[in-house]
Parts: sequence; structure tokens; C-alpha cells
Amino acid sequence: MNTKIYLAIKIALIMLVDALCITLSGALSLMVRFDFSFDAIPKEYLLPWFHYLPLQIGITLFLFLLLRMYHYVWRNISANDVSHMTLCVLLTYTLSTAAAAHLGNHQPRSVLFMQFVFQLIFLVGVRCVLRFWEAVRLTLRQSRGNFDQRVLLVGAGEAGRILARELLTSSQLEAKLCCVVDDNEKKWGRYLEGVPIIGGCDIIPSAVRNENITQIIVAIPSATPQRRSEILNICNQTGVRTRALPGVYQFINGETSLSAVRDVQVEDLLGRAPVQLNTDVIDRFIRGKAVLVTGGGGSIGSELCRQIASHAPETLIILDIYENNAYDIQQELRRIYGSKLDLRVEIASVRDKERIYDIFRTLRPDIVFHAAAHKHVPLMEDCPAEAIKNNIFGTYHVVRAAEKFGVKKFVMISTDKAVNPTNVMGATKRFCEMVLQSRVDSPTEFCAVRFGNVLGSNGSVVPLFKRQIAAGGPVTITDKRIIRYFMTIPEAAQLVMEAGAMAKQSQIFVLDMGEPVKILDLAEKLIRLSGYEPYRDIEIREIGLRPGEKLYEELLMSSQTLIKTDNAKIFVEQQEKIDPQQIMDNLMRLDRAVTDTDVSDEELIGTLRSMIPTYHAPEEDNRAAVKVIEQAENTTPALAYRRLQAVVAKSVSLRPHKHEST
Repeated sequence: MNTKIYLAIKIALIMLVDALCITLSGALSLMVRFDFSFDAIPKEYLLPWFHYLPLQIGITLFLFLLLRMYHYVWRNISANDVSHMTLCVLLTYTLSTAAAAHLGNHQPRSVLFMQFVFQLIFLVGVRCVLRFWEAVRLTLRQSRGNFDQRVLLVGAGEAGRILARELLTSSQLEAKLCCVVDDNEKKWGRYLEGVPIIGGCDIIPSAVRNENITQIIVAIPSATPQRRSEILNICNQTGVRTRALPGVYQFINGETSLSAVRDVQVEDLLGRAPVQLNTDVIDRFIRGKAVLVTGGGGSIGSELCRQIASHAPETLIILDIYENNAYDIQQELRRIYGSKLDLRVEIASVRDKERIYDIFRTLRPDIVFHAAAHKHVPLMEDCPAEAIKNNIFGTYHVVRAAEKFGVKKFVMISTDKAVNPTNVMGATKRFCEMVLQSRVDSPTEFCAVRFGNVLGSNGSVVPLFKRQIAAGGPVTITDKRIIRYFMTIPEAAQLVMEAGAMAKQSQIFVLDMGEPVKILDLAEKLIRLSGYEPYRDIEIREIGLRPGEKLYEELLMSSQTLIKTDNAKIFVEQQEKIDPQQIMDNLMRLDRAVTDTDVSDEELIGTLRSMIPTYHAPEEDNRAAVKVIEQAENTTPALAYRRLQAVVAKSVSLRPHKHEST
């Protein structure tokens, strides 16, 4: 049947029911007023009511059509719908009764009042009957059903109410909502959609045990990141699956439903405040420009491409040696932006000087984000020549191409491992920073942005832990005392763009990474998030520090030269001038060393160490760090880290080395 015809027939039937309800309301009010005796009803009341009944019905049905009373989905009637219906009935009854009274239908006031009450009951009630029946049926189902999933809901606010209703009313969800917790003491002992609110978040562990809870859903989108992290950590300790509504934006966007609820991620437990960006500065920096991202298919590079694309560049150029990653981000951006984005993908290695020059000559980028690099510390210890070729010479080729073909700004992604480096990877990145710092007279503005570990990036610890947990363990960590900074991929990419927008020549920007995290704590949280208990279900095995690895990472060369910027998350480390001729001499030495097959890896590393005065063996820092970490075993990672910084800073300042400008 045609949809419009079906809808018209449906509305006609409902109008017929409404007409019967109006008639029944009037008749019943007269019968009640005169003791249910039809003969006792005076004719001066009965006949006018009969006479003007069609007028009342007509006015009511006409107004109901205008007020959209025939467009409700009866099975999903809400409290707001009932309020709207009540107002509609009040309005239509007032107008229809006033019109009838004006034309001569005068009834006792008690009859008029009862007639309104009965109309309200019948006209609203008939629309709610399916909703009530569904609620009763599902309540009986919840009370009698033997569900595998028993749910505890955290949060009795509006978001919690919506999720509770969906849990209770959906016949497709095989789960029982057992109880609700909320930090608002005024709600304790009350009910949310018929489910008891049993107390605050501190009783979550006991509630899980007492109610045999198998799943926790956290619905507190307006909580601060710190409080949210505290609650999620409490849930994490219970060992049951925890899911959460991601944030307040979900609620604002109307996405508050079980489909928006996702498993808790490690970054949720870090308690990081959201990054506040100056989007106007970024927009002016990117809009209408040709932007090239080297390593554009990698974790940071691809997120940079996503962020850049949202600011309407004239052209976005993705350069990567690995075509699979480049293809993935290309297809994603084409799907989102279509022809609105001028997107180019170039498969090339930054080590190929002629190919890089050709790309710059042809596409003429205004801005370059240089994210291409070898970054795995142990692998680069085994292959130092490859690290030097890719990280140092690859960067130099892109730097020279940028100068030669008129790039206005060049932003390099650096790392905390470049600070007092103890490994080849960190040393090569520090050398690259020195290359940029030597270009003070260049027409291109060069800068580097330095940050720590990125959660979920390719080759990082979190994906490794997840794979190990999925395989049943063990989860391997290099050292239980190891401390690291962490940042999410979107945070890193956004801050890189803002730093690039505000950068001046030869600056090194340092991103505020928040509080440092013990890797052991991270492993334990990931195991619990996966529904297991550390050491009981999944073993955590210590395998020893890898070559070139130290127990902690630094972000700053010298806190005395740290300068604040307009963004509280971004600082600038202004370094002394680096002699460009010395950089060229060192590049030539490195070129001879990596091309000479008689030079061993140890000799190559020695050559690199001689060029970077702050490059030293990790054992020096680790010896100084071990005692401090052990003494601070029962303190927070942040306090332990501050103590470490003081000890190691003293040790670095006493270490003999030449000044970096030589």
C-alpha cells in the first residue's frame, strides 16, 4: 500500500477514536454528576450537549491536526510528549467549550471540570497505552529474565536516564540494569527509570560484588577529565568490562545512546584536560596554502593530514614511501571531502634527493610538515647507517628542497629522545634539530616540535600490549621502573600545527605532555580494561632495557631558557646559534662514514657521538635514576620524575663536553 494512503487511513482511524473519547468524556461527566441515572439528567443540560457535540469534536480534531497530535510514535512516547499532549488537550478543550457555551451550551461547572479530566485521561491515555504496555512487558522481562549481562550504570543525570531507558526498553539487548551510582548524595535512595540509585562512585567495587555485575557503563559526559579518570580507575580495579559515553559533545550532538557508548581506552584513564587550540591561528596558517606532509601515511603524518584537510588548504600533498598507508589516508580523505580537497599523493623516499627536488619543483608547497623518520630505538641501534641516511640525510634533502623552491615554513616532528640522547634514533633527531637551528639566515622559517610517546601510534607500546593480551600473555615490559610521557595522536597533531603557526626562525617547541606515566601501571590498566586480572590471568614479564633505552625521557634541553607561548600546552626552547659550516662539515663526515663499508657500526656511532656533545651512554642516566626511582617507589610517577630531573640535570651539567655550537 502507498505510504501516504496508509498514513491517511491511520490518522482517520485515530481521529475516529478521538471522537469517541470526546463523546464518552461528555456522557460520563453528566452521568457522574447525576449519580449515574440517565433519567435524572435535566433536558436543559442533555439536549444542548447533544446539539453542540459535533462542534466540539470538529474543533478538537481540527486543532489536533494543526498541533501535530497525530504524528506521535505511540510505542516511544516520552514525558515531553505527554506534556505537549496535555497542553494540546487543555487548549482544544478550552476553545471548543467556549465556542459551544457562546452558542448556548451551558453546563454545570462540575460537569465542565469532569469533562476536561476525562478528555485528558482518554485522549492522552489512549496514546500512551502502547508505551505503558511495552514498559510493563519489559519490566516483567527484566525481573524474570536470566540475563548473562548484569549492568551497573554510573551517572544518574540526563545522559544516564536516556541510557537507562534504552537498556530497560530495548528488547534486543540481553542485559539487566541492576543498579545506578551517582556522586550526588541527594539522589541516593531514589530511583532512575525504576532502578535504585544505591550510592556514590566509591561503592562501585562492592556493588559489582554484591550484584554480580558483568559490565559497567559510565554516563558522566560533563565530568572533568580528572574526575572522569578517577571514576574509570575505580571501575578498572573491579576487573569487569567498562564502557563509557566519550564526552559531553556526544550529549550536545544528540548522540546519547548505547550506540555512542564505547569501551574505555587507556587515554581515558590518563585524566588529561582537553587541549585548547587557537583554531583561528591554525586556520590562517593553513587556509589557501599548498601543504606537504612527509611521512603522511604514518600515525602522526596521517592525523596531520586529517587536521590540515579540515582547514581548507589549496592543496594537500601526502608524501610517503609506504604506499599502503598513503593509499588508506588518501581514500579516507576522498570519502570525506571529495572534490572539495585538492589532494595529491606522492610515493617517494626522503633519501632520494632528485625525487624530492622534483616533487618540490612541480608542486611548490608553501608549508612542509616533516614527519618522515625511522623511529624505533632498538632497530636503529642495530642499523645506525639506515637511521643516519633516512633521518639525517633525508631531512637535509627536504630542508634544501624547501629553501630552493620557496617554502615559507618548515615544521619538523622531533622527539623527547633528542634531549640528551642515549641512542642512535634520538641522536639523529637531535642532529636534525641542529640542522634547522643552523639555518637562521634562510628565507624559509624552520622549527621543530618535540613531544614524547604517542598513544596508539604504529610500533608504540599500547598496540604491542593489546596484541600480547589478545594472545593470552605474557605482557612484556622492559623495566618495571620505566617512566614515559604520553599524548594522544589528535592532540599531538593539533599542537604541532599551532606550534608551526606561531613559530619563528630556528625555534624548538616543546609540548606539555601532562603527567608522566609508569609503563607498569599502563600495562596493568590495559589488562584490566580487557577483562583480565594482572598476574592472575595475564602475566607481566620484565625483559630488561633494550639497547639505547633509558628509564625516563626528558623534553627540555634547559629549563632556564624555556619560554611560554600563548598556548599553555606549548613552550619554546630557544637554543644558541649553530654554526652552519660545522653542520656541513659533519654531514660530509657522516656521508663518508655511511658509504665506507670498512666503517663498523660502533665507529659510525662514535662519529655521530662526536658531533652531538649531549649524546652519551644510557647507563650514565640509568645509574643516576635507579636509586631515585627505588626511593620514590610509593610516590606518584610525577613526583618520582621531578626528583629524577633534579638528579640527572646535575649529572648532565657535570658531564664534560664541547658546546653544541662548535
